[in-house]
Amino acid sequence: MNLLKIVLVLLCFTFSFHCLCQNSTSSIKVTVTDQNTRKPTPVRAKITDSDGYVAGIPKEAISIMYGRDDKAERYGFQPDSTYYIDGHFNLDLRPGKYKITLSKGFEYLDQAHTIEVKESGGNTFSFEMKRWVKMSDLGWYSADDHIHIRRSPRENPLILKWVEAEGLNVGVLLQMGDFWTTYFSQYAFGEDGTYGENESLLSTGQEDPRTHQVGHTIALVADDFVRQQKDYYEYDKIFDRVHELNGITGYAHQGMSFNGSRGMTLDVLSGKVDFLELLQFCVNGGPLLTQNYYHFLDLGYKLTATAGSDFPWCGLGPSFGTNDPSWNARIGNVRFYTWIDGKFEYASWKKNLKEGHTFVSSGPMLVFSIDDHLPGDEIKLSAPKKVSIKAKALGNKDQIPLSKLEIIAHGKVLKEITPNGDVQSLENMELNFDLEVEKGTWIAARCYAGPNQVAHTTPIYITVNNGGFHNPETFEDYLSLNEKYLDELEAELEQPNDRVDMGAWWYRNPLQKRIAETRKIIETLREKRRPD
Repeated sequence: MNLLKIVLVLLCFTFSFHCLCQNSTSSIKVTVTDQNTRKPTPVRAKITDSDGYVAGIPKEAISIMYGRDDKAERYGFQPDSTYYIDGHFNLDLRPGKYKITLSKGFEYLDQAHTIEVKESGGNTFSFEMKRWVKMSDLGWYSADDHIHIRRSPRENPLILKWVEAEGLNVGVLLQMGDFWTTYFSQYAFGEDGTYGENESLLSTGQEDPRTHQVGHTIALVADDFVRQQKDYYEYDKIFDRVHELNGITGYAHQGMSFNGSRGMTLDVLSGKVDFLELLQFCVNGGPLLTQNYYHFLDLGYKLTATAGSDFPWCGLGPSFGTNDPSWNARIGNVRFYTWIDGKFEYASWKKNLKEGHTFVSSGPMLVFSIDDHLPGDEIKLSAPKKVSIKAKALGNKDQIPLSKLEIIAHGKVLKEITPNGDVQSLENMELNFDLEVEKGTWIAARCYAGPNQVAHTTPIYITVNNGGFHNPETFEDYLSLNEKYLDELEAELEQPNDRVDMGAWWYRNPLQKRIAETRKIIETLREKRRPD
């Protein structure tokens, strides 16, 4: 009997020791450097075990409170369970094999490695982030124009590291508003609201006003926040004030959601709008939706192309606006590039953004010119003339494999190429040709790569003999479409609505006045463009 007790005690001791060993951990040390600079660099990271579960979040994870509708939904990690680290971290893990993934935006190659954590130590791992292109060497600097994170000066260094970890040069933090209040507060605007180090900076802007009936607007680089609550549906007054404060105005979400087409009809036709957020994953069918863009370009209005993630809402998954676990919002999942000749700083970025020297991208890179003019430029010809068009698309065969490069004029493809295994490849495609321009037009470059990977430039505008660059073929149809949008809005204004998020009815007098003014603009445009 005593012998049996001894055996049982020994068995229990052996089992307990085995469990203790199984639950013991080893400390790993991970360092991530930039291959070119050899210095530690901010990245997005994740470590998962053999079953695919996140193995833990290191104490070095750069933590900022954030969430949709200004709620505290997340802190140390992103919606997909990744986290940002500033070049190094430590983590305690049980011995075994793990997968580590690293990324740093579009210009760097994503990495995935299997690491083995040993019980005996020696668990030091070093990785280099390889860059397949550096657009700043070509004068192009990236920005996300639509990030929602509440900020005080204390958070500046932390948020900047998030922006750097996504390979962005500029992160624009938008204070958001609706009729009742504002969200994602920013402590300052304009120059006072910027914070930067090296080739990265934070800037502020606003997504306000926002309504369900005439769309969501964005203002960038203004010297102050503009809010006129009693005139909330009179976007033109806000836009005028933004311009007085040296800012630029635009519409979010490609103008496609929340009836943005109606608001754009009122504001673009009256010359109040500077840009359109052309690339985003918020709207079904995105990220590139050109319906409103080509519409107003064809009517002869200049619109700079920008892009923004709408973090923390929009990602590649189907869970926009829900609590679905596939929520996959990500800063910089779309972005726009601004050309800068000289030193990168807030003033030079602002100047060139205002001039429209941009292209948008969710992966591939685009360089486009006509007679050495950049996107956003206007070429004024005194008579029909031949111009030289040059476009180059850049990609990576493993991560961003190019599939098509196009030149677009008045919304139609002028010329296109696809990879041919010879000169035109998955990594580099070029279109160079001369075009006889006989009448005004707008011309842009567009390219495609892998799934959801696309790029599009702001057009170069060409006029002939002091004419416009509108499209005679679509002009009447687009004006009729504008009238349809006005009819829709007028019908809503005639119906009292008790929903507090559908308040246009309460502003029917000033809106009806703006509708009447817009109808006069449409009639003037018809008369001006009517064939002889």
